[in-house]
Amino acid sequence: MERRIVTTTRACEARLVPTGDQITIPAGAFITLTQSLGGTFTVVIEGNMARIAGADADAIGLKPEVLEFEEANPDGSVNPEHVRQALESVFDPEIPVNIADLGLIYDTTINDGVVNIKMTLTAPGCGMGPVLVQEVKDRVATVPNVSDVSVELVFDPPWSREMMSEEAQLELGVF
Repeated sequence: MERRIVTTTRACEARLVPTGDQITIPAGAFITLTQSLGGTFTVVIEGNMARIAGADADAIGLKPEVLEFEEANPDGSVNPEHVRQALESVFDPEIPVNIADLGLIYDTTINDGVVNIKMTLTAPGCGMGPVLVQEVKDRVATVPNVSDVSVELVFDPPWSREMMSEEAQLELGVF
């Protein structure tokens, strides 16, 4: 997406990238929208990169993205493809690639409606870790027949760019 300047129509919360610190962007602020993927928005305000949650899309004149799934499994089980779709809707705020294709999802298991996910971060000290973990929980919880979501953040093995899908490597020019 091309960068574009937008004006906030109301105050909204955001998280500084990469620290994860919470800030409030005031109404009437001029910000640069740099990424609009997966229902979240990466912006630059006063020289700082920040992430605005999808619930605050209206503050920057946009609509929140709603995940839609094909028909739920009639037997009440969780469709693994729906879980994958939810994971592919979560994007790193600095990289225009979803966390699944980045190779951040190490394992996903589904048992009686409970989805357990092991994931990592591109850097162990990333302050956005808790934000991404919560977004994964929130997105996967919208999958039909999911009753609970557990996310474990792991750092072994350490993430490396070789874990990215070929598509992600091509997108980022690191193939």
